[in-house]
Amino acid sequence: MLTWLSEYSASLSILNVFRYITVRTGGATATALFFVFFFGPRIINGLRLKQGKGQPIRTDGPQSHLAKKGTPTMGGLMILSGFLFSTLVWGNLANPYVWVVLLVTLGFGAIGFYDDYLKVTKQSHAGFGGRSRLAIEFVIAGAACVVIAYLIPKMPGYGAVRLASALAVPFFKDVLLNLGVFFIAFGALVIVAAGNAVNLTDGLDGLAIVPVMIASATFGFIAYLSGNAIYSNYLQIHFVPGTGELAVLCGAMIGAGIGFLWFNAPPAQIFMGDTGSLALGGMLGTVAVATKHEIVLAIVGGLFVLEALSVIIQVASFKLTGKRVFRMAPIHHHFEQLGWSEPQVVVRFWIIAIVLALVGLSTLKLR
Repeated sequence: MLTWLSEYSASLSILNVFRYITVRTGGATATALFFVFFFGPRIINGLRLKQGKGQPIRTDGPQSHLAKKGTPTMGGLMILSGFLFSTLVWGNLANPYVWVVLLVTLGFGAIGFYDDYLKVTKQSHAGFGGRSRLAIEFVIAGAACVVIAYLIPKMPGYGAVRLASALAVPFFKDVLLNLGVFFIAFGALVIVAAGNAVNLTDGLDGLAIVPVMIASATFGFIAYLSGNAIYSNYLQIHFVPGTGELAVLCGAMIGAGIGFLWFNAPPAQIFMGDTGSLALGGMLGTVAVATKHEIVLAIVGGLFVLEALSVIIQVASFKLTGKRVFRMAPIHHHFEQLGWSEPQVVVRFWIIAIVLALVGLSTLKLR
């Protein structure tokens, strides 16, 4: 919204700063942070009153988690509120990529909210049916991919038709795999997988939000470079006009995430819930698809991939052989069962997320 003020820079030159993505990204981060700091306690108190005993703690999980019973969930509302407000203030609302990412994020957040609501009101882990939930997620993600691949590239100023339905391969500057119409299914799978992988990671205080912020910072940087003709040409990455604006959204998510971490740090005053985890993962997946860095997302978000794979392997192994590979899945619970304390698991996983982000960033230059 503040980008419109730059139109009056001829009268007041200082307003020209609102043209710069870097300035607005910093502003978005600070605004989301202060929004969550200010409204966070009120949101927590409101959820505590509405949810009573909070979302039930699984009795088959680590026994140390039983002490968390009564902690309100749906903390994703706090994150999404700060993210949305900050984006509307600092984002360029004339940019179609902004609206695509916003709608996917809020759509996935709404699915997660309904799932959390069912769990809280029924005091049961039987939330939104898995198949119905996935079907709606694929519809939202598929619609977003149609817009990204076939509508936006045809808009004036966003001409990237050559990249529309192509998959870029890291480390190779000229390799593009044209998936054609199958790009819609591929892109939707990336977005849905990202949302659910982050959801599976959200099991310990602070475990999911910091890797999400690390991935957001990484993809904010990638979006800025991909949307800049000079920098993308220098780094020999694919130039996707308009995606630079997504750095502002990533900045807003970082700010909201920092604010949430203040209240989610152990012992957590509030849990993210599916409301937040699905939305955050969906946002990261959509930014990756828009910037043509889907494979890089698997590297940067390797921690989320590991968490999701641990669940898939555990379920497949038990169904096929009757035996479990891990003591408990997702894998962060496996390490708890091995004797790691919760802070040890969380901080060590944060370190892994930082290392993977650095590896992902290296793909920008190693070509």
